[in-house]
Amino acid sequence: MPEITPSYASGVSDVPLLGDTIGGNFDRTVVAFGDRDALVDRAAGRRWTYRELAEEVDTLALGLVSLGIGKGDRVGIWSPNRWEWTCVQYATAKIGAILVNINPAYRSHELEFVLNQAGVKLLVAAASFKTSDYAAMIADVRPKCAALEHVVLLGGDDWTALTDAGRRGDRARLVELQAGLSADDPINIQYTSGTTGFPKGATLSHHNILNNGFFVGELCGYTEQDRVCIPVPFYHCFGMVMGNLACTSHGACMVIPAPAFEPKATLEAVSAEKCTSLYGVPTMFIAELADPGFEDYDLTSLRTGIMAGSPCPVEVMKQVIERMGMAEVSICYGMTETSPVSTQTRADDSIERRVSTVGRVGPHLEVKVVDPETGRTVPRGEPGELCTRGYSVMLGYWEQADKTAEAIDAARWMHTGDLAIMDDDGYVNITGRIKDMVIRGGENLYPREIEEFLYTHPDVLDAQVIGVPDEKYGEELMAWVRMREGAEPLTAGALREFCSGKLAHYKIPRYVHVVDEFPMTVTGKVRKVEMRTQAVSILGLEAAAKTRHA
Repeated sequence: MPEITPSYASGVSDVPLLGDTIGGNFDRTVVAFGDRDALVDRAAGRRWTYRELAEEVDTLALGLVSLGIGKGDRVGIWSPNRWEWTCVQYATAKIGAILVNINPAYRSHELEFVLNQAGVKLLVAAASFKTSDYAAMIADVRPKCAALEHVVLLGGDDWTALTDAGRRGDRARLVELQAGLSADDPINIQYTSGTTGFPKGATLSHHNILNNGFFVGELCGYTEQDRVCIPVPFYHCFGMVMGNLACTSHGACMVIPAPAFEPKATLEAVSAEKCTSLYGVPTMFIAELADPGFEDYDLTSLRTGIMAGSPCPVEVMKQVIERMGMAEVSICYGMTETSPVSTQTRADDSIERRVSTVGRVGPHLEVKVVDPETGRTVPRGEPGELCTRGYSVMLGYWEQADKTAEAIDAARWMHTGDLAIMDDDGYVNITGRIKDMVIRGGENLYPREIEEFLYTHPDVLDAQVIGVPDEKYGEELMAWVRMREGAEPLTAGALREFCSGKLAHYKIPRYVHVVDEFPMTVTGKVRKVEMRTQAVSILGLEAAAKTRHA
């Protein structure tokens, strides 16, 4: 009988895990690279060396202590990307307070939920941004949040008072507080964007996120020479872990192009700051490549970068390598609950590997692909649910032991809910979400496969495929597409013609809906749940939606 290799891989590494706290690691970087650039905030017109940034961080940390904030207290941060966000991240870590990241897109009822669920004692927030009046929303919910003792608005008198108090603080006290911290202490709560129901607070330790940021940076080849452009949100792991912590653990420079993503500001930042690395979700790279002035920017400094957050279209990846010069660009796969990265492509991987997989397991981690029904590891080449184990797995969902038990099994494997296939060399391909899988007349269909094919259509800029209710088949396929500028809108007939003979007939979408934008979360994930809801009314499928199927 031929030998069957299980879909299991562990990340062997000569580089040991870091055993220190975030504050301890940051202090070591300051000693080693004090005079090098640490942080550039383009919108604020300000920049700091590591020594200068350490002064800001320590001042803020002592300011927090003056307010009575201590180890284990929850400090909320509600703001778009700006230099103060980064300072709050490291200041809370230095005193052992737990940073609670709050999505800048939240409205009053979501803010109230998070403040109460996490028991936030101090909220640091922008006063406003674009159409969001944060100050007004805070005033609205504050009476309903029993634990909330202090609110500090960035750039206001409270912020000035906080930093003034910090300057009067005793630095020896800070050293004493840091000595009382453990790398395994919880340090961060990140609310996973709940597409259904209220979000859950993934609770992460120093050890979780410091090591994940460090090893992501290692696989990108970071040194103190690198300058990383970070247009992805800080409130998410992509920004604060893969961005900030990857930089500070290597002495690299963090570049904030703008408070929120703007293609032009991002390209300008790369050009002006000679960035060597650029981050983004696929939709961000699509927008940059489509920018009318794209050819005018000098992007020759770019060497690497990370594309992650949602499946990366092959055509987009190829353009990023060819037109942006990011020859070593890396694909990362992960989730908030695993700090976030579990698999990553390597710089020496072939372009084929980088455009068709999410790489191999990261150092010091384990991944396996299991049968969702039985939990048994499937043979390589067979689809199943991807699971991760190791230093990166969260401590749990904040005060939700039941939800934690649903996600992390008795052997400490985190069940991702993603469908994957592992090949003979250990490379992983994500084929979709277990919940995204469409069952049409008994056939299991994976939207990702069909989306990849639609990207080959010359007029299609971006495509998303969902299942919609159907009385005969249970579900039918619907493609939502964004067209290239000047292209004729795609019809169902034209799409059928394009797919005919190339895709099995049951994989060809029955419906087509042309849009300017997809419904998105702030992190760039497409909200397919919302698309399905809209589709029922767009297509008049209310009756089919009520039909029960076994």
